Amino acid sequence: MDPAIRDQRLTDLERRLAHVESLLMNLSQLLERSPLNLEAAQEGIKSWVTEYVSLRLQQLVPERCEHAPEPEGARLRSEAGEGPVLPGTTIRCTDEVMHRLGRIPIPFVRQMVAQKVADTARAEGVAFVDVAFFERAATF
Repeated sequence: MDPAIRDQRLTDLERRLAHVESLLMNLSQLLERSPLNLEAAQEGIKSWVTEYVSLRLQQLVPERCEHAPEPEGARLRSEAGEGPVLPGTTIRCTDEVMHRLGRIPIPFVRQMVAQKVADTARAEGVAFVDVAFFERAATF
């Protein structure tokens, strides 16, 4: 190999290595300046998920909606201890409540809503959940 070409190639290689070295130094300085805070990142993700789920719940289970008054037969069933049970609880409810609960597409969110409604029913001494109570208790 011609010595002039070899010297030119070595010079080019040294220039490239110097550039790579400066890039690595800049990257190292950036990493040292901004340490990774995993707890803050986790809290940010949890906050975002909570907001998103709350928004979706409000869309799926609105605070108010128009519905026909509860038929007298449903009240008689509630007094007799009949009717479906909220999933994972012992609280009885109407078929319409089960239908609305079934419209929530995410299973763990559906269970959260059922649990919140059941907890509210227990706290208020309600033995039978109708649509009006469900709408009030299902909002976060």
